[in-house]
Amino acid sequence: MDTHNFLFVSADAALITDLAWQVHREGHDVKYYIEAERDREIGTGFVPKTEDWRAEVEWADVIVFDDIWVGSSVGTGALAAELREAGQAVIGGTPNTDRLEDDRGYAMDVLEDHGVTTVEHHSFRDFEAGIQHVRDHPAPYVIKPLGEVQNVKRLLYVGREDDGSDVIDVLQAYKTAWGHRMKGFQLQRRVEGVEVAICGFFDGERFVDRVNFNFEHKKLFPGNIGPSTGEMGTSMFWAGKNRLFRETLGKLEDWLAAEGYVGSIDLNCIVNENGIYPLEFTPRFGYPTIALQEESIESSTGEFFYALAHGNDPEPTVHRGYQVAVRIVLPPFPFDDEQTYDENSRNAAVVFEVGREGIHLEDTKRVDGQWRVAGESGMPLVVTGKGETMQAARQQAYERVDHVLMPNMYYRDDIGERWIDGDGDRLQAWGYLGP
Repeated sequence: MDTHNFLFVSADAALITDLAWQVHREGHDVKYYIEAERDREIGTGFVPKTEDWRAEVEWADVIVFDDIWVGSSVGTGALAAELREAGQAVIGGTPNTDRLEDDRGYAMDVLEDHGVTTVEHHSFRDFEAGIQHVRDHPAPYVIKPLGEVQNVKRLLYVGREDDGSDVIDVLQAYKTAWGHRMKGFQLQRRVEGVEVAICGFFDGERFVDRVNFNFEHKKLFPGNIGPSTGEMGTSMFWAGKNRLFRETLGKLEDWLAAEGYVGSIDLNCIVNENGIYPLEFTPRFGYPTIALQEESIESSTGEFFYALAHGNDPEPTVHRGYQVAVRIVLPPFPFDDEQTYDENSRNAAVVFEVGREGIHLEDTKRVDGQWRVAGESGMPLVVTGKGETMQAARQQAYERVDHVLMPNMYYRDDIGERWIDGDGDRLQAWGYLGP
């Protein structure tokens, strides 16, 4: 196998550690840059680091950006476009693809312009205007913050009352508590059905043939209860360019080619017997989705991303069954409380009763051979499993979780159950899971 030079760039928080570690373990040369000072210890002892990513640009055969954020501003798409213009091979977005995540109204406009059906949605910069809209058009809505504050995942609210009264109450509370930071929000009409994300890998000209379909579990507690988090776990499978893909991401292929986009792009949707309704884009890697995708790519991960970045028509070999990822967290996740973190989680030892198969890094470092919790967020590990059925994948993942020893750790124990309890049957019955 040829070896290549990979430069991984976290222009804000450290997110891409596990992919860097995977590529490094395959024998490629890796350098990893982390901008956020509080995260710079993450990955130490696992991957080589650099303190100046721009000084490594000429060295790199592939440059990988992990998110759309540069500090508190959107901007990696502009950096990636600048580097591509200079002749570098880059996995990352463009200013317009960054905007798909940052500006939900723009994202819906792009979908509609390309013939994709969308759910009713309205964007507001003023709280009173949004509240008046719900009063004038009573219905259950989903509140989705716009801009930087959307990273505070617990602010996403899914309305439950048919008259929208709970949405009005929440908007009034947000105006008081978050009005200084929440510069806007989108109201989406709530739609019932199966939530599924369609994820494609784009090489600058076309989508890779294998498409990833994943199911996010965002609430903190089993049963989809509690505050929203970035993600507590994911279940998934790979398939061909079926109806779910053709009626959503497939319609954007020419637009993405014109943009020069390279990398993973994910469109989360609600699906029912009446149609497919896109909710939001992730025009970057998802977390912990990418760790589970790594686990399910059975050919070389580094070679796949090298081919993707160079437009060499990559053809990864992927696991043909089902996959499950479980995020293990520590107090005070998903909240910020420095005292609680210091007392319960900082520098905690990560111990394994048996081997480390299916173990993926998040906020972890290695000191004198000992794995330890790093950073500030309390998300040290993702544990994965695979199987011919979703139940088999769940069993393998949770058997591996049982062999992880960390004081105070917690996790959801129901990742993948929604598929088993009927989501898979419904998607099949509605005709979305053909060849």
